[in-house]
Amino acid sequence: MYRIGELASAANVSKRTIDYYTQLGLLKPKRTHANYRLYDQEAIADLKYIAECKKLHLPLESIRTKLAYRRNSGVSEIALVQQLNLFSDQLKQLNLELKDFAPNLDKLPEEQQETLRNHLSRDSLALIQSLSVLLNKEVVWN
Repeated sequence: MYRIGELASAANVSKRTIDYYTQLGLLKPKRTHANYRLYDQEAIADLKYIAECKKLHLPLESIRTKLAYRRNSGVSEIALVQQLNLFSDQLKQLNLELKDFAPNLDKLPEEQQETLRNHLSRDSLALIQSLSVLLNKEVVWN
């Protein structure tokens, strides 16, 4: 179990960030008899997940919902439908972006294509490949 300062150091975030996320319900501490907040190992994973979601510019309310799914706690049918709608909208947006993006890949010199590939994760490359197949656009980045 971690006290707030220990968690902040372990997750490389500020105590203020942890306070804020706790107030929003993104982090769920345990309380001691002296009313200290203690965070478990899952809090570090949650903070890393929150950071990844923020990189994707997801709003905190969406992050809260996603954390609830990860924890399998108290997810209502309405929340599931809302999440599926959000996911559908995000796929539509990716689809539009790929349609604009794909034709330009072939125009880049091989050196620049290689640089781009090196900056993408394996998951990102797989996603681009999958979306291109769905769109019947040949984007081969192996």
